[in-house]
Amino acid sequence: MRILSVGDSSLKGPESLEALARLLSARPEACLALSALEGVRDGLLAAAAQAEAGQAGYVEEINRVRERHVGVIQALFPAREQSRVLTPIQILLADLEDILHGVQLVRECSRRTQDLILSLGVRASCLLAVEYLRRHKVEARLAETPGLSWVSKGPGGGRLDYEKSFAALRGLAASAGGLLVVPGGTAVDERGVTVMLRQDGCDLTAALLAAALQAESLELYTERGGVWSADPAFVPEAFVVPELSYQEAMELSYFGARMVHPQALVPAMEPGIPVRVLGLARPEEPGTLICRSPSRVRGLIAGIASIEPVALVNVEGGGMVGVPGIAARLFGALARAAVNIIMISQASSEHSICVVCRQEEAARALSALKAELAAELEARQIQNLESRRDLAIVAVIGERMRGTPGISGRLFSALGREGINILAIAQGSSETNISFVIEKKAEAAALRTVHRAFLGPADSAGERA
Repeated sequence: MRILSVGDSSLKGPESLEALARLLSARPEACLALSALEGVRDGLLAAAAQAEAGQAGYVEEINRVRERHVGVIQALFPAREQSRVLTPIQILLADLEDILHGVQLVRECSRRTQDLILSLGVRASCLLAVEYLRRHKVEARLAETPGLSWVSKGPGGGRLDYEKSFAALRGLAASAGGLLVVPGGTAVDERGVTVMLRQDGCDLTAALLAAALQAESLELYTERGGVWSADPAFVPEAFVVPELSYQEAMELSYFGARMVHPQALVPAMEPGIPVRVLGLARPEEPGTLICRSPSRVRGLIAGIASIEPVALVNVEGGGMVGVPGIAARLFGALARAAVNIIMISQASSEHSICVVCRQEEAARALSALKAELAAELEARQIQNLESRRDLAIVAVIGERMRGTPGISGRLFSALGREGINILAIAQGSSETNISFVIEKKAEAAALRTVHRAFLGPADSAGERA
């Protein structure tokens, strides 16, 4: 059995559901995790925001969502079937309008209410897909429950209970009697309250299904049709990477490669289920295979990714040298301020530590550190505490870099020849990732330079193949 995940960026309209039906008609032995139609999630969030502000504009947003589904139904179904297909979706949208009216009255939209609103958008697309698949002789059935089990107590407001989720998903699959369609990214907590997963929830749902059912493969359908060697918006000569290891894929994803969130790879990685990143518009193309041991002969790096805009916060002072616990205080203060640290760099002299965070968190980070280090600043043990904005992190990733001499020299020599200044560098002991911080305005030039140096025509055909 194979498991498919189709996110909202791939569910663009009637043509997407037609492609999905062709795909599953040829090989119906599968389970499908599905997201809302493209744009529906944003429309529902806009409706919730307007209702919370007491504005009646949420009704217009719901009407746009309704028109979106009606347009797809009219394009895919003959007139005699349209009313039957539309009726359950109209009921969902009527419930949605009632919920938003309540939000408007109380002027509050809690996380719990927002999750319920978003889940109805996902369920609407699932109802639509099930009906269309049945028209194409695919015995599809919508899961009565989401299958994923959420524990509301835990770090960050809760966590998934993997064992309960696995048991529930096995139960759903066993009773399906055909192709099971599961609302992607939807879970329920101990009280039966709906919880929406925030980060690539549809892919995570599919990965958990794959692990629970010991599937032969997991197929993630994305707009880009694979994992690219670099962002083609910056690097025109970028290409779809044929194969990656799980670790390489997770690193690329973490540093901005738009394919799948690292968390969604973990359930497939542990049992070694191969993951294919494909394009729904062109499913015949091979895309990218993610597995334990990529078999192809590859270049020294697998790909390049970047994150921007980011800010660098630098702490310098002789009072930090040899003082136990100073790093713990810094990171503790940032954690309490809910600042996510993307990268850390520290001089071996212990005279300075710099951390990199999202630019919108920089002011909060600086304020938290000034409060934590107030005594050291007053005593001049810390001489400098400042932030620098409008920066980018570039990450060069590849398992073949491990133990290979000269990689850093080759990398920074190429950047130096192009006059690109490096502000900070970090490399883990695994040697699979070299990250560096540059000015945001140099991001495109840096990506092109690194791609040309390691993945361009200058490399041998054997290393690129």
